[in-house]
Amino acid sequence: MPRKAAYTTLLTKDSYLPGTLTLDYCLKSVQSQYPLVVLITPTLPQRTRDALIRRNIEVREILPLQPEDGQHSLAGFDERFADTWTKLRVFELVDYDRVVLMDSDMIVMRNMDELMELDLPKDWIAAAHACACNPRKLPHYPKDWIPKNCAYTPLLHPTGHTQPSLIEPFSPQPYNLLNSGLVIITPSTALAKSIVHFLRTSPLIPTFTFPDQDLLAAFFQGKWKPLPWVYNALKTLRAVHKNLWRDEEVRCLHYILSDKPWKARIREGDAIDDLTEMDRWWWRRFDRLIDEMEDDPETQKLLLANVAN
Repeated sequence: MPRKAAYTTLLTKDSYLPGTLTLDYCLKSVQSQYPLVVLITPTLPQRTRDALIRRNIEVREILPLQPEDGQHSLAGFDERFADTWTKLRVFELVDYDRVVLMDSDMIVMRNMDELMELDLPKDWIAAAHACACNPRKLPHYPKDWIPKNCAYTPLLHPTGHTQPSLIEPFSPQPYNLLNSGLVIITPSTALAKSIVHFLRTSPLIPTFTFPDQDLLAAFFQGKWKPLPWVYNALKTLRAVHKNLWRDEEVRCLHYILSDKPWKARIREGDAIDDLTEMDRWWWRRFDRLIDEMEDDPETQKLLLANVAN
């Protein structure tokens, strides 16, 4: 077991506090041995910092990270990714032997502490593949993002739960792309400096559709280990990869693409489909969190101000 390890996530604004505290609640609910460490930027309001502290969550302030001016632009649909370069600061947490970087739009449904013991070569990372099916047919996505090129398409239940697609020299290009919602890393000062240098100097930066995600795939090309989908169960897989998905196998669910689950209240009796049912899973956990916070009305109020009524 690593000497010191943690889960970590980035929080830059009030509006993601419901996701962050629900993620923390989930980790504690599945009896994880490891804490959640929240990376914050200087502009995060004090009221939000105080809420984290009252929940006994360790906070680390970091500086924002961006490419050089004019080197990268986002499509309008993806403006929500503007802060995600800053996630790369996680490599600076050198007082930890192992860190599992997570997005705050996730819920942990089963204990996954085994990730802290995953064998990784020096200066490697581990992550699940990106899904290249592009179910919404977004025009700014890469043209080779089609189902036949997706690393999840050949996988089936039950072997696909433990055996991700291998990246071979003849694999379609999208097999080389990871989803950065969950990334296992070994922090390193040298790696952290190299990644920032790559961000500031690589001619590839203007070509990236998904900021930190594409950078990690390019920087660690040939040095990232594919994880089974269950550790980063992309919400859309339930609809587009029905031959693979099984609810009971999910360790960590990731609410990609659509508005975050806390932006639309799902109530008992509402019309439910494959995707909105998963939003209801988030709300059940959030509501339990709120019920347990009767002794912390300030945090309750702040959370409720940032979710749908």
